[in-house]
Amino acid sequence: MTPATRRQTAHGPGESRLVRVVERIAIGVASLVLSIGLILLLSGYFAGRDQAAVSGGASGPGQAFSDLGHAALSPGEPHLGYNSNPPTSGPHVPEAVTRDCATLNDDQLLQALQLGDVVIVYGTPKPATGLARFAGTAAPPFSPALAATGDAVILARRPGTAGLVALAWTHLVRVQTASDPALAQFVSFWLGRGAAGR
Repeated sequence: MTPATRRQTAHGPGESRLVRVVERIAIGVASLVLSIGLILLLSGYFAGRDQAAVSGGASGPGQAFSDLGHAALSPGEPHLGYNSNPPTSGPHVPEAVTRDCATLNDDQLLQALQLGDVVIVYGTPKPATGLARFAGTAAPPFSPALAATGDAVILARRPGTAGLVALAWTHLVRVQTASDPALAQFVSFWLGRGAAGR
C-alpha cells in the first residue's frame, strides 16, 4: 500500500485533499507573516542607522544650513563661497587636524566636520574659562587619531569670534560660555554624525 493510499484509507479521498490544501495555505500564511516581520525588522534597523543629515535638513540642536557637499578639492583649486561663517559644509582640500587649541584653516575645519568631529571655536588667545574642562567631559582627550575617526571635540582659535561657536556638519550654535546647556546638548547630539557618505 502506498502512502497516498494509506492516507485516503485513513481519512477518505476528500479529506486527504482538504488536509493538503490546508497545509499549503498554512505554509503560505506563515511565509507571508515571516516575510513581513523580516522586512519590518530590517527597516527599523537600517532606519536607526541612517545618517540624519543626508540633505542638510536634519533636525537637531543649533542653526541648520543647506549641505553644500564634501567634494575633495586639490591643493590650489578654488573654493566656492560657503553659506555660513565659519563654514559648516562644502568642498575642501582634505587636510587632517593634528593639534588642539590651534588656529584651523577652513579645509581642516571642514574635514573635521565631515568626519563627525565637533569643533568649538573661540576668539581669545587661549580657550575660554572652563572650555578645556568641558571638552574633556564631552569626549576623550584630543589626539589626531581620535579626530580621524570623527569622535573628537576639537578646540580651535578663530580670531574675531565673539563668545564660542560650536560647529558640526551643516549646523552651528553660538553661546557665550562653556557652561551654557545649549553647548552640551549640541555636542552630545552631533558628535560622530558627520557628512552623509563620508
